[in-house]
Amino acid sequence: MIRRGFQAAVRLGQHRALFGGPQVLPRLNPTSAFGSSTDALVSRFCPEKTDLKDYALPNASWCPDMLDLYQEFLEKTKTDGWIKLPSFKSNRDHIQGLKLPSGLAVASDKSDWRIFTRCIQVEGQGYEYVIFFHPSEKKSICLFQPGPYLEGAPGFAHGGSLAAMTDETFSKTAYLAGEGLFTVSLNIRFKNLIPVGSLAVLNVHVEKIEDQKLYMSCIAQSRDQQTVYAKCSGIFLQLQLEEESPQ
Repeated sequence: MIRRGFQAAVRLGQHRALFGGPQVLPRLNPTSAFGSSTDALVSRFCPEKTDLKDYALPNASWCPDMLDLYQEFLEKTKTDGWIKLPSFKSNRDHIQGLKLPSGLAVASDKSDWRIFTRCIQVEGQGYEYVIFFHPSEKKSICLFQPGPYLEGAPGFAHGGSLAAMTDETFSKTAYLAGEGLFTVSLNIRFKNLIPVGSLAVLNVHVEKIEDQKLYMSCIAQSRDQQTVYAKCSGIFLQLQLEEESPQ
């Protein structure tokens, strides 16, 4: 998510405050688990039947480590409460029937919308990733394999690609854990370079939900946990989506 969206949300809240009191941001209903239950959010986000392509499925470019961990966590979805999140080409596909709050909608005649981390269509060349979410523990695991189109230093992934992948994993976790919509801040300390074509495991946790914000943490590391690639933190703004008006 982008800062412009957050600034628009703040402006929206300030505009409403002129007419309705000192409230800075639109508030969620505290009696309804911040608007919607996690189960309801997951159900909408992960439709059981859809014709949409799921980009978070194994393909020939995945390295052995990524395939092995994918199968390991897929087994955990049967017994340990984990959920594999589908990954469609646009967030619009995940929230069908909903829209951004009034004042944040953008009119456009473009139709081929793509989330940034799904903008490279050739398998194995850009962002290869899959996210598993644990609802009751409010945490996620992202398996991320950067391709050669994400190169920074020769043979290694650009730091910005890891920052984008962290933000994407934060945003999906924040939304499902408590309707977090916009990135307020993202801090990252790089420790080691990620070789192109190798696996980085992002461990994401919601540390707390307070004052309409979700506080997140992430450690990106190798599968054997011997190499830490980065340590990250982020804050996400809680904001409810609105129902689409019938056409």
